[in-house]
Amino acid sequence: MYWGDKPYHSLDYELKRLFGRKVYKLALDGGMTCPNRDGSLGTEGCIFCSSGGSGDFAVPRGEYEDVWQQIEAARKKVEGKIGEDGLFVAYFQSYTNTYAPAAYLEPLFDRAMDHPRIAALSVGTRPDCVPEEIVGLLGKLNRRKPVWVELGLQTIHEKTAETIGRGYRLDVFEDAFRRLSEAGLTVVVHVILGLPGETKNMMLETVDYLGRLPVHGIKLQLLHILEGTRLASMYREEPFWIMSLDEYTDLIVECIGRLPPSVVIHRISGDGPKKLLIEPGWSKNKRLVLNTIMRKLRENGVYQGKFREISVQNGVF
Repeated sequence: MYWGDKPYHSLDYELKRLFGRKVYKLALDGGMTCPNRDGSLGTEGCIFCSSGGSGDFAVPRGEYEDVWQQIEAARKKVEGKIGEDGLFVAYFQSYTNTYAPAAYLEPLFDRAMDHPRIAALSVGTRPDCVPEEIVGLLGKLNRRKPVWVELGLQTIHEKTAETIGRGYRLDVFEDAFRRLSEAGLTVVVHVILGLPGETKNMMLETVDYLGRLPVHGIKLQLLHILEGTRLASMYREEPFWIMSLDEYTDLIVECIGRLPPSVVIHRISGDGPKKLLIEPGWSKNKRLVLNTIMRKLRENGVYQGKFREISVQNGVF
């Protein structure tokens, strides 16, 4: 089964289906921090997180007084790719974008959604930072324009979660996922492939787990070791396994084959800022990574849901 020109349910396909045209995400900074940085849980962030709070490509909030100015600055960077009639998703990416009172978040998100070129709102956050008040606010906004909540899970394995300093257990994610879903919100889950100590089977267990939940979307993110992170210090002191291009692309092909066809795959690689990237060096060539994945999918006849169907027949799920 193909979705447009791809053997998987891509975000590009889904956005065109929803809005009838090309839609591009604009990475924004909502001016928030994170419980892993303000002392509530820690001060240095998760071990892989750069000083930009996973929003290294977002337009810095400090340069603009109003979120519309951020949107316009971000829009100008991609206008050539999308055209003058294109629409955008306002993606609050940096740090934890529900880690603030509703009185702060509501005017910020409202203002972004008021922009005539913004078709939807996407909010990156942590499962331990979505209290009922915030779920209610996002549900209300979702009645104006589509709202996606992007939850950083990374892994289902508690030992790995402790290693990376995630700061919450799996049942916290499950509770947040349930409440957000019941509120009618679109939930996208982030997974990092290649975390220290994780085997291929462990990574596939995380993907299989999400495949059994009614998740709307998933981001499959390659682990990047970036300068200035605790992960970089760990790697220099005691180097751990870094996947090769072939290992990573083979893994992605298997992940895609295991996910239900209904799941929108928002990402299959990810970008690390080149000036900060230590490893994997091959990931700097994004075109090569994506082309290799597509070639392997087509050569092996793999489409989304293929391996899952076989697993269901064999009674795995």
